[in-house]
This record gives sequence, C-alpha cells and structure tokens, in this order.
Amino acid sequence: MFPKNTTTPKQPIIYPESDGQPIADNTEQFQWIVTLQGGIDALFKDDPNVFVAGDLLWYPVEGNNQLRIAPDVMVAFGPPKGDRGSYLQWQEDNIPPQVVFEILSQNSTLPEMTKKHEFYQRYGVEEYYIYDPDTIELEGWIRTENQLTRIEPMIGWISPRLGVRFEMPESGLEVYSPDGRKFCTYVELYNEFERARERTQQARERTQQAIERAQHESERANRLAEKLRELGIDPDAM
Repeated sequence: MFPKNTTTPKQPIIYPESDGQPIADNTEQFQWIVTLQGGIDALFKDDPNVFVAGDLLWYPVEGNNQLRIAPDVMVAFGPPKGDRGSYLQWQEDNIPPQVVFEILSQNSTLPEMTKKHEFYQRYGVEEYYIYDPDTIELEGWIRTENQLTRIEPMIGWISPRLGVRFEMPESGLEVYSPDGRKFCTYVELYNEFERARERTQQARERTQQAIERAQHESERANRLAEKLRELGIDPDAM
C-alpha cells in the first residue's frame, strides 16, 4: 500500500491592491496628485507604451508581497496603457517606474520619506520629485552613476524623461508641457473650455452676421437693378 501524499499544496501569493491608506490627507494634496497624473497622462496620450498612475501599489519583486510602495504619481515608459489593480514589475518586462512624484502633507514624516527615498534608490527610479504645497518647496533627484543625485537648482529644471518644466512663482509650483502649456486643475481646464466655446460661438455669430449683411446688400443691389431695368436702363452696361 502506497503512503499518502501529505505535502501541502503551495498557495498562490496574493498581492493586495490596497494598503488601507487614503489617497490623500487633504484636498490640496489630492488636487496636486490628480493634476500631475492627468497632465502627464494627457501629455503622452498618443503613446501607447507610457503608463501613468496615481496611488497605485508597485511590487518590484515577485514572491514578496510585503515589499511594496504606492507613489502619489508614477510614470513607466515601456509598459502599455491599460487598467491595473497594482503594478507587478515582473509582469511589465521588469520595467520599474522611471519617474515618481510625492506630494507632502502635514502627516508626512521624515522617517517615511527617508524610507521612500531608499526604496526608489534601490529599485531603479530615474527621476524623483517631492513637492510640499504648504511650504511651497520643490525637491528633485536624478539617477547618475546608479545613484539618485539631488537636482540643483530645481527652478526651471526640465525633466529628461517627461520634458516638462518646473517653475516656482510665489503662488506655488507650476508645471509646463514642452509646448508651453501649464498643467491645470479640472476646474481650470473646464473654464478654459468654456472660454474657448464662447469664443467659437462669438465667431459663429459674427460670421452669420456677415453672411446676413452680404445677403441684404445682394438683395438691395438686385432691387436697384430691377428699378433701373424698369426705367429702360441696363445695369450691366453701366
């Protein structure tokens, strides 16, 4: 009689899609996350192989579901666009996010940010940016010789990967696309759309008014020509 197989079947490793933490601690932090994620995603809308996400868990090592981080915004060049519950790097041709952003809040701590910096340093991030809306401070690092090196100065800096430019007037951070357009909030974009629609409507009204004036002048000329003919005068011969 053969002995029973007592080997316990290997359980699949679960990679949770949530860490139980909120996306943001306040409205300003959330607005910056949405603005940066949306602006970068729009910037690369025509490139099918640029993946942009906000607050998505990134697992860099297969088999370790404890090793993870959720950048406020991350950009990966190479993986295709599409929905994901998490970023499993080994399923993305082992491509790490090359660019990450963190937006600080009053709850951000030095140990937490140090841990994130070490994570990004170790797992291949090429560009790392931190913005504090409260103090209006922007910091950045770029990978040189396999080390994240601080960028000095940040004002006017152009991201090698994204092509965006960072400016810092007194009102706070401004991010500009390569064609000079500023990243905007949804409300700012909506207002801009409304202004454009109003200008288009005004242009249509002016065009219609010009058409109506031309028609009126044409009708007036036709009436005048008819009267001349009644008087025996050929208007075409005048």
